[in-house]
Amino acid sequence: MARSTPRPVAAAAGGAGGWPSLLRLIRFPNLLIMALCLALVQSCLLRPADPVAALLSGHFLVLAVAAISVAAAGYIINDYYDVKIDVINRPDRLVVGRVVNRRHAMLAHLLLSGLGVGLAALLSPVLGAVNMGSALLLWGYSARFKRLALVGNLSIALLTAALVLLPELQLRTGQTNVWVYALAAFLLTVVREIVKDVEDMRGDAEHDCRTLPIVWGVARTKWAVGFFLLNLVILVAGGVLHSLHEERWALGGWLLLTVLVPAFGVGRYLARADRRRDFAQLSAWCKWIMLAGVLSMLLVRLY
Repeated sequence: MARSTPRPVAAAAGGAGGWPSLLRLIRFPNLLIMALCLALVQSCLLRPADPVAALLSGHFLVLAVAAISVAAAGYIINDYYDVKIDVINRPDRLVVGRVVNRRHAMLAHLLLSGLGVGLAALLSPVLGAVNMGSALLLWGYSARFKRLALVGNLSIALLTAALVLLPELQLRTGQTNVWVYALAAFLLTVVREIVKDVEDMRGDAEHDCRTLPIVWGVARTKWAVGFFLLNLVILVAGGVLHSLHEERWALGGWLLLTVLVPAFGVGRYLARADRRRDFAQLSAWCKWIMLAGVLSMLLVRLY
């Protein structure tokens, strides 16, 4: 494939579609959801008695910037390594190599990773180690792990769970709710990541990736998705029953209507899915279910 000469970042940002492309490169909506998740964990699960002070805490703000920086760096390095695959899977969304020079993308990745690890290390050695591990795992995922059956899926799911746990690792409150949310985030992320692998089979296969649908085939992969989805349903159903038993009607109803019922819908649609657009739809549904789960933390604070 002929390699075009991309414009530098500064020039691209001022050109047509420059800033939207840069925001797409770092997955800005995803970063906003991550920031919202951190804020709700901090204010609703860990420090509900004084949520405003919890959010305005200098230590928490530094932690949030550190986590978001590492995540943004991960998105950049992922696109850096996926240029050839994205030409096939998502040609209309290609940024690295078209809008952003590859060298500039790598520099941005290193700077953001260094910022995230450095800020976390200032807070505590544990948080610094977690962010360092996250940055290295994101690099490994982008360079190699995502091309291996299930390894890449579990890597991203582990990183998602770690994001939920970061405020607890900082405050050490001993709250169990945050661990339940982390487990739910892990399971739903595995489901979505495998579904995305099915969606991207064409480009992955042409570049010797060994993702689950390529190794197992789509039919067996759907069973694997179903396994993780079933565990998620069991976990959420337990949360609904516990909430209703404790007379937390708002929380139980929210989890039932916006998480559990849609999860059943994902399972039903998954059984019939056989086209790329079907799996794209399933991936979008998983994202909305995750957002609904994050927002349920607001209702935890009511009790």
